Amino acid sequence: MTWLLYGATGYTGRLIARRAVERGQRPVLAGRDAAKLLPLAAELGLEHRVFPLTDQAALRRGVRGASGVAHCAGPFSRTALPMAQACADTGVPYLDITGEIEVFEALHAFGPRAAAAGTALLPGAGFDVVATDCVAALLAERLPDATQLDLAFLVGNGVSPGTARTVLAGAADGGRIRTGGEIRVVPVGSRQVRAAFPSGPRTVVSVPWGDVSTAYHSTGIPDVTTYTAVPAPAVATSRVLRLGPLRDAVAGAVGRLVRGPGERALASGRCEVWGRARDAAGNTVTATLTGPSPYSLTADSVTRIMPLLDGLPVGFQTPSRALGADFAASLDGVTVTTAALR
Repeated sequence: MTWLLYGATGYTGRLIARRAVERGQRPVLAGRDAAKLLPLAAELGLEHRVFPLTDQAALRRGVRGASGVAHCAGPFSRTALPMAQACADTGVPYLDITGEIEVFEALHAFGPRAAAAGTALLPGAGFDVVATDCVAALLAERLPDATQLDLAFLVGNGVSPGTARTVLAGAADGGRIRTGGEIRVVPVGSRQVRAAFPSGPRTVVSVPWGDVSTAYHSTGIPDVTTYTAVPAPAVATSRVLRLGPLRDAVAGAVGRLVRGPGERALASGRCEVWGRARDAAGNTVTATLTGPSPYSLTADSVTRIMPLLDGLPVGFQTPSRALGADFAASLDGVTVTTAALR
């Protein structure tokens, strides 16, 4: 059996399914809603399986025999561990596209069990966190004694419903940074930095992004902060959303109102990453990345990784650890540049 794509009917899942078919791959499409899954499977001429994430026995039956699972059904804070457990129980390699810090940390803790079962765990195999994780690894290669890492990103042209809900949930829970190797809760936007993106310098503010977890596991750098450009009203709103009832109401509205980038926006969308590492002596090195829309990058990344997944090292992995620091630069439309050590 070929690899299995769970969450195939979501915005990103559909993009991955179509990119896979373009590349001659024949994933088995899977999800919990037969009414949504059947038309997509028929359109693409692919096999399908219907099973829920809430029944562990059904999950094990659903993934058994696959060469790997690409898990794309969020919210990953609720779905990642059940799927990873089913994969470990059946010896099936696991990949997902999460960007949530807590999910990375939970799967890192689950890593020894997966390793004992001979199973690879590769979360964050999309834009979150392939682009930033590879930049982090390149910086660590250039400055092996780095003690501080700043990573910033810019994206445009809209987000999917799943991404919007994840961003709201993460912001409502407060910001995260890593200090001395430990993750610490801080207010969203509590730090600012001037990032020299390829399109021009921008002031960016700290946000809870997956690299607060993964960059440490990839590089060992003890202090990690992640940033993006966020309007001041959005930062204030994130603090208001910590109130449970309002947070739930907004999350529900997002699911109804956000539809994700259309074809034109997807084709014209771009992403940028800027990273800077510094050591105790004050030496610094920077790197930048430019690429296509984060969703296009995700579909490209996942469909490149899935045929390789069964051969990756077992246990918890980050993209750069499993695939090398240059993996992001191998993706369609991606350019990575590193500056001289200063």
